[in-house]
Formats: sequence, C-alpha cells, structure tokens
Amino acid sequence: MKTQEELNFARISSAITFLKANFSRQPSLEQTAEHVNLSPFHFQKIFTDWAGVSPKKFLQYLTIAHAKKMLQQDVSIFDTALGSGLSGTSRLHDLFIGIEGMTPGEYKNGGENLEINYSFADSPFGQVLIASTAKGICYLAFSEADDTALRELQALFPNARYTQVVDLIQQNALYIFTHDWRKLDQVKLHLKATAFQLKVWESLLKIPMGKLGTYGSIARAIAVPGASRAVGTAVGDNPVAFLIPCHRVIRATGVLGNYHWGQTRKEAMIGWEAAHTQGKEV
Repeated sequence: MKTQEELNFARISSAITFLKANFSRQPSLEQTAEHVNLSPFHFQKIFTDWAGVSPKKFLQYLTIAHAKKMLQQDVSIFDTALGSGLSGTSRLHDLFIGIEGMTPGEYKNGGENLEINYSFADSPFGQVLIASTAKGICYLAFSEADDTALRELQALFPNARYTQVVDLIQQNALYIFTHDWRKLDQVKLHLKATAFQLKVWESLLKIPMGKLGTYGSIARAIAVPGASRAVGTAVGDNPVAFLIPCHRVIRATGVLGNYHWGQTRKEAMIGWEAAHTQGKEV
C-alpha cells in the first residue's frame, strides 16, 4: 500500500503532466484539482508544498516559456498571446511584466536601444566583468575567460549596444572591494527581474556582511515560507555578484551549497567577510 507521501507525489506528477499538456487552454485551479481527484484547497496546498510555487504560478511559467519561444521565432505579439492560450495582448503584457520584468516587446527586441558600458577589473576573488547602463549596474560576474564572460552578458541583452569603457557608475560599485562596504546603498542597480526575484534579492541585501542566511529564512522574510525552492532558483539567477550577496546564503543544515561562480570562491568570500567584520559593528 502506498504511503500518503507517495500518493501526493503521484498526484502532483499527474497534475504537472496535465498542465503541460493543456496550458494553452489555461485550465482553472478547479479543473486541475478535479483531474487528480482532490478539492481545490487541498490540491493548492500539496502542489505548493511539492513544487515550491502555486499551480497558478506554475501555469504562468509554462505559458510564458511557450510565449518566449514564439517571440524568438518572430511571431507577432498578438498571435503569441492567442497561441499561448491568452485572451489578448494585455494579458500577455501583464504576464511578462510579472514574471520577466519587461514587456513582450522589450523581450522580443532583446534590449534594443539599450546602451551598455562594460569593463574588466580585478577583485580579491578574481577578475570580474562589470556592466552598466545610464540607470546603474546591470551585471557583475566573476570571469575566467574574457570572451566567455562577455558572451554571457550579451545573452541577457542580445540587441543592446556595447562599449568597453570604465565609467563612474562602475568605479563607484567596485569601491565595495576596497572601501567601506556600508556605503552599498549608494550603488544604483538596473535589474531585469520579476517581482518575486526582486523581493528575494532585496532580502539578500539585508543580510549583514559577515553574517549568513538560509533559503528558508529568506522565504520567511518575504512571507512565502513554503517557497524555499523558488527562493533558491531566484538566488541562483542573481546577475550582480557580491553587490547582491547571494554568497551569504547557505542551506539550513549548514552546508554552503552551490554557487554560480564556484563553491571555492564562495568559501573564500565568506571567510574574507568574516575576517573584515571581526570585532566591528556592521
């Protein structure tokens, strides 16, 4: 006889398969719950516990993934909306703003008309590629190879215009490695993100230098205590290394966990910060 946990897993697997096959019909919570023989309330709870997001949010992710493929194939925004199961372009617009942090048109043109300055600089943890727009820092990543690092930046804004130059915005941001880190609030950021990602990254900024947080504590801080997995994904999507301190997040067990720019670098950063804050009030 199957345990309750096994039964729930089978139901959630069936629900995910159902949503993937029928996302263009935009099934309601009630229809999906009925498919797995659960009440909407019970289904909503166990789906969120297992998947880390609500059924509605999961359906939105499926929808926007399909819409992005259509836009990449140069399908019109109107046809993309209808082909994704949405009633019109306004719903597609709202979905893109909520999940991608940009309009469908902005996604389709890939950052066209955006001017991005970039440069390479040394840091205590290796070379970094830092990029900025007129609004602020849009990217900071540790780089082992210049060409690879630049390609990763260009993949985020494929149609932007790039100039290799050091500007004042970049210089101010890089002071974080050599000057008073408590002036971080003076650094302006220009981020392309969803509302959820911004909440997670804002929470990361509240972890003091020399201190650590967990995925669970961040989920509680942004009032979604059951979304540790989704928080982990948002932490991993951080495009601005060190300034948004995703390296200060570890697992509840005390294990450091993965880091986009290497676990050894994460260990070095945590140790460096601890040494610089020892005996000081941050």
